[in-house]
Amino acid sequence: MFLRLLPFLILLAIINFYIGWHGDLVLRHAGLDAALGIYWPLFGVLSFGYLLGRTLKLGPIGRLLKVVGSYYVALIEFSLLLLPVADLAAWIMGAAGMERTDTVLILFGIVAAILLVVLLRGSYNAWSPVVRKHVLTVDKPAPAGKPNELRVAMASDLHLGNIVGNRHLRKLIERINAMNPDVVLLAGDVLDDSIEPFLRNNMAATLRQLKAKHGVYAVLGNHEYYGGDIEQYVQMMNSIGIAVLRDETITVNGMFHVVGRKDKTAESGSGRLPMNELTASLDKTLPILAMDHQPYGFTQAAEAGVDLLMCGHTHRGQFFPNHYVTRRLFELDWGYMRKGLMHVIVSSGFGSWGPPIRLMSRSEMIEITLQLRNA
Repeated sequence: MFLRLLPFLILLAIINFYIGWHGDLVLRHAGLDAALGIYWPLFGVLSFGYLLGRTLKLGPIGRLLKVVGSYYVALIEFSLLLLPVADLAAWIMGAAGMERTDTVLILFGIVAAILLVVLLRGSYNAWSPVVRKHVLTVDKPAPAGKPNELRVAMASDLHLGNIVGNRHLRKLIERINAMNPDVVLLAGDVLDDSIEPFLRNNMAATLRQLKAKHGVYAVLGNHEYYGGDIEQYVQMMNSIGIAVLRDETITVNGMFHVVGRKDKTAESGSGRLPMNELTASLDKTLPILAMDHQPYGFTQAAEAGVDLLMCGHTHRGQFFPNHYVTRRLFELDWGYMRKGLMHVIVSSGFGSWGPPIRLMSRSEMIEITLQLRNA
């Protein structure tokens, strides 16, 4: 495993040295050479803090490294966008005859100000969730004696862990319960990876407060697989009344079906069933609501008779300019589309992976009104 990771670690070390060298340059030109003996060791710990916090069992110190290091993950990307431009500007300013020290300190002030604004705005977007509303029509009759409208609350990518905790989770509970939904669907990555902070901070007690007339259902995401505590997680969710569907279907009060797929990650392990096998025995006159964490296989789901497919996973890139990448990786990386007769919604997620920073993306929950025609 170390040999497989070695090229990545070498590349990360080169990038970190490039970023760290700029800090070294600023300290030297600011006359703070004495601080360099402290600067480089601290910078080294910060540079690899997120990896160390995730891989080593260091208790509270490891959790601190993971939290602080997560912000540095965002800083890496933004620095790689800003520093080459600053280097070019420094060369131009030097060619124009400006003193080196003035050039370095002026450009440092500009880059630092931009980074501060970006991090503050990104933090606001991550911690201030919005509700996206969709009104959709399914050309199926409402079952006899049942309402012709179904209210669905959906959220994905909560990433509950050391960074996203009970405080942010309570916003989800409050706003989803205010929707008075018929059903709540959690489309994967409820956990960030390890179940330990979920248990330590008793987040199950908070999650238990989700209310829906016809139940709360969830599926697994890739991060539940990464954590390796799936059976314990499923048992815990069942204990608070949330059914985790693993290639399973359930018919709810004779009104609609919920289909929950294993995450695509399972294909490299125990595998997962194709969508048409999951829907084969279902009564197709009832609405079929399906959750599949990663937004793949839209055509297959539509052909299997799914009426509403809900996904997450992409975070819409989480922060600029990653959304340009996710837009090209997925048929739909965020928002709504129609695929034949099927509605598809991909959420950017409620929590965040790594740094709680979102740019060109927003923490969100989905409120869906599904309208059926009268019988």
